[in-house]
Amino acid sequence: MSAPILKDRNKQVFEKGKAAFDLQCDRKSVAGSVSQRACVFCGSRVVLYPIADALHLVHGSIGCASYTWDIRGSVSSGPELHRLCFSTDLREKDVVYGGEKKLAAAIRELVPKHSPKAVFVYSTCIVGVIGDDVDSVCKKAGQELGIPVIPVHSAGFAGTKKDGYKAACTALSKIVGTDDSGEVSPFSINILGEFNLAGEAWIIKEYYRRMGIEVVSILTGDGRIDDIRRSHRASLNLVQCSGSLTTMAEEMKDKYGIPYKRVSYFGMEDVSKALYEVADFFSEEDPMMKERAAEIVREEVSKYLPAMQECKTKLEGMKCAIYVGGAFKAFSLIRILRTLGVDVVLVGSQTGNRQDYEQLASMCDPGTVIVDDSNPMELSHYIVEKDVDLFIGGVKERPMAFKLGVGFCDHNHERKTALAGFEGTLNFANEVCASALSPVWRFAPRRKK
Repeated sequence: MSAPILKDRNKQVFEKGKAAFDLQCDRKSVAGSVSQRACVFCGSRVVLYPIADALHLVHGSIGCASYTWDIRGSVSSGPELHRLCFSTDLREKDVVYGGEKKLAAAIRELVPKHSPKAVFVYSTCIVGVIGDDVDSVCKKAGQELGIPVIPVHSAGFAGTKKDGYKAACTALSKIVGTDDSGEVSPFSINILGEFNLAGEAWIIKEYYRRMGIEVVSILTGDGRIDDIRRSHRASLNLVQCSGSLTTMAEEMKDKYGIPYKRVSYFGMEDVSKALYEVADFFSEEDPMMKERAAEIVREEVSKYLPAMQECKTKLEGMKCAIYVGGAFKAFSLIRILRTLGVDVVLVGSQTGNRQDYEQLASMCDPGTVIVDDSNPMELSHYIVEKDVDLFIGGVKERPMAFKLGVGFCDHNHERKTALAGFEGTLNFANEVCASALSPVWRFAPRRKK
C-alpha cells in the first residue's frame, strides 16, 4: 500500500536508506492537510503563559481566549494569575468601530483588581484585520499605571506557531535588562524554554543548586517579572526548547554578551550532559564544579537506573513512533527509547529546521520515516505500516493512537507528570510500560494476529 501523502508534501516525508537525505521544512502547511500546527497567537501564548505574576489579556474574540485558557501544565510556587484568562471579547460592533477603547478600559479595570507585575496584551487575527493601534494603547496604559504593558503582535494568520515564538521573544526583550539592582552570583545561569510542566523546573533548579549555581530566571516556567528584568546579569543561558526561545538567547548574546548552550533535560544521558557542560563552563573559576556535577550524576543514576533496566526487559523489541512540537525533544526521546530497547520507526516534528532533521536522520536506523508538519492521514498510515506498539506525541494524537490500538505517552505541554531530570526519566519509562503493555490492546482488532 502506498503512503497517502499529498502531492505538495512529497518533499516533507523522508525514509532513511532509500535515497540521499532530502527533506524540506519551514514551509507553510498545505491547504487541506489538517496539519497539526498551531497559529501565531497560540505560539506566543504557550511561551508567555507560565509567567505567573503577569496578567495575560487576549485582545480579540472570546474563542481565542478559550482556546488557550490554561494551555500548559505549568505550575507556580506562588501567584497563579497566569491561570486566569482575560479577553476583550471583540464583537461585530467592535470590528466596525474599532476595539481600542475597549482594550484601554479592560486594562484600567483589571490592573487595580489583580495587581500584576506586568500585562501582556495579545493581538489576534481580528485585531490584525481591523488595525487597532495596540502599541499606543499599551504605552499610554503603562505610563498611567506604572507597570509594563506589553503588546504581543500575534495575529494568527501572520505565519505559524514558530512566528508566535518570535513574537513572544520580542515581548520579553522589552522586560529583560530593566533592573540592575541586587547581587548576582558569578556562577549564574538563566534557563530558557523550560515551562515547569508538573514542576520540572524545580527538579532542574535543585541539580544546579547542589552544584553551587544560581538560577537567576527561568523563561518562562514559574516565571517572575522581576527575575526576568535582571536576567541579563547571568553568566550563561541554557536553551532547553530550542524552537521557542533561541531567538531570545541570540538577542541576549548580541546585546549583553551572554553565551548560550542548547541542552536537554529529558533522559539520563542528556541530563548528565547538561550538568557537565555547565560545570565545564564554570570550571576555570571553580575547579570543584566538575566533581560536584559528577557526584550528582553518580547518585541519581544509581538511584533510578536499576528500575529503568527492569522496564527494558519488558519493552525490548517494541516499535515506537514520535511526533512532537520541537525536534530537539525528539533527539532526547530517541536516546531514552534506545536505553529501553525500543526501536523508533517514525519520528517527526511541527517546527524542526533542516539542521534538526539532518541530525534526526543521522540518529535513526535505516527504514525510519522522518516527517515534517505531518497530518493524521500520514501518521495513521505509518503507524499501521510499521506495526507500531507505542506513539509518543501530544494530546491531539492521543485519539488516533487509541483508535488504532496503540499505546500512547503524552509528552506535550498539557501533561501533569514530570518527565524531566533523572526521576522524570523513570516516570517516562513507567508511563511507557503502563501504556504499551496494557492488556487492553489484546482486544484491539489490529493486534489480533
